[in-house]
Amino acid sequence: MRAGRERHGGSVADVGPTHERPRERLYADAGADLSDAELLAVVLGTGTRGKSALALAHEILADTGGVAALGRAAPQALARHVGVGHARAARLAAAFALGRRALLRDRARGATMAEPRHVYDHVWPRLAGVEQEVFLMIAVDARSAVVADVEVARGSLTGVEVHPREVFRPLIRIGATAAIAVHNHPSGDPTPSHEDVVLTERLRDVGLLVGIPLLDHVVVAARGFRSVADLLAAGRAS
Repeated sequence: MRAGRERHGGSVADVGPTHERPRERLYADAGADLSDAELLAVVLGTGTRGKSALALAHEILADTGGVAALGRAAPQALARHVGVGHARAARLAAAFALGRRALLRDRARGATMAEPRHVYDHVWPRLAGVEQEVFLMIAVDARSAVVADVEVARGSLTGVEVHPREVFRPLIRIGATAAIAVHNHPSGDPTPSHEDVVLTERLRDVGLLVGIPLLDHVVVAARGFRSVADLLAAGRAS
């Protein structure tokens, strides 16, 4: 096919001279100068009948509200977009999930959870935009360095059910010296609820029994974070 000629459903790499093709440019310089639409077009691979992959990418970004909103979109919602379907929706969701995991694990390498701010910075790339409450445990060693992150439970927009046995069973298996509990508030308000405080005290008691002390329980949200340990300490001081 001659450069500049586009067939129906053509690949993103089939249109235009080599220096204009997103896939070739991505290969040459790791995508440093590619736009959001061009990167998305590479992930899509091909377009649809009468529409190139790049045109489809521009349309998807416009409909979803940009790359950040696209990264938060559920695969089921993406699949309903004309030209996407189940297979491409799954591919997009997987690409964004890999990106979030790479960022999270890169931050985790050698990270020390000495303060609630460190906990927030560590988990927020994973929980930003998640529309259900997710309860995580960060297993740490004697220096408060991250050993592993464990997702314990996933609930609804307004709550998540957590049982101490599900919390501590993986921590014992990992060999954690101590642990930090974390969960998100999709509402955006990080203020701990009464139930959050009660759960923290219960997990502290169980942690002492099994030899894995709970160092803190940090609630994270779009508007920041709050430490339940700090809240309890302030209550005792008053």
